[in-house]
Amino acid sequence: MTGRLETSQPEHADHAPVEAWDAIAAAYADFVAPGEQELSAEALRRVGLTPGETFLDVAAGPGGLGLAAARSGATVLATDWAPQMVARFEARIRTEGLSDATARVMDAHTLVLDDDQYDVTGSQFGVMLVPDQALALREMVRVTRPGGRVLIVAYGAPEGFEALGFFIAALQSVVPEFEGLPDPPPLEFQVSDPGVLRERLEAAGLLDVVVDTSQQERVEFASGQDAWDWMRGSNPIVDMILGDVAEGDQVQVLTALDDLIRERAGDDDLALLTAPVNIGWGRKDGGR
Repeated sequence: MTGRLETSQPEHADHAPVEAWDAIAAAYADFVAPGEQELSAEALRRVGLTPGETFLDVAAGPGGLGLAAARSGATVLATDWAPQMVARFEARIRTEGLSDATARVMDAHTLVLDDDQYDVTGSQFGVMLVPDQALALREMVRVTRPGGRVLIVAYGAPEGFEALGFFIAALQSVVPEFEGLPDPPPLEFQVSDPGVLRERLEAAGLLDVVVDTSQQERVEFASGQDAWDWMRGSNPIVDMILGDVAEGDQVQVLTALDDLIRERAGDDDLALLTAPVNIGWGRKDGGR
């Protein structure tokens, strides 16, 4: 059996349209992706990726796991549904001379790839937020070779996501009627419970599933502007929220955010903010 051949724009889409993800691609590449590489390398170490193996990065954004895998000597295909994210990835691999890495525009729900191809298939902060995650995980398993591994890196509990908490606090100090995260929280946190992540990986057909909760995302900010750029570059939902905030109020939010960042930094130059992370992986049946 070969991979799906549908190439039209998916009807089911993230809570923000592809154009919104294209719009933040440059900011994501500049402000967010560089800080993800330490976590990416650690996740790939845990799943046992070795030089010479083939690696598929799903919902890769401008880098993430794909860049770390290519730098480690793997042969990489990075996919994302947003063309500008793919373009940013391609620009980075050209700059670094990573000749064994390529990228293609592709929806995580419909991977236009043959079955049983990749030694490792992974997604960091990507498939965690797709609307039909069960389908995307089955697709990831389908294109992984028997005995290969599938890896997901996703945020843990939202209350531990300090950068998000700082942003919400700053916004509420200016716009008190802003209620914060809805209940239930957005798709980004659909596998924040490690038990749910384990269940979904097993339901997708993986064996020997492990979910590690010992890691954190660690980001450092020198100012509120740094945190503002990071938040706006990380997800279109931030600009969607700010679209309802008057320009003058946005300036006040930035000032409040700067106060929070500088208070956390104290006598240090940088404020370290962390977020809990779940790293889950398992093996496709058919080999060891």
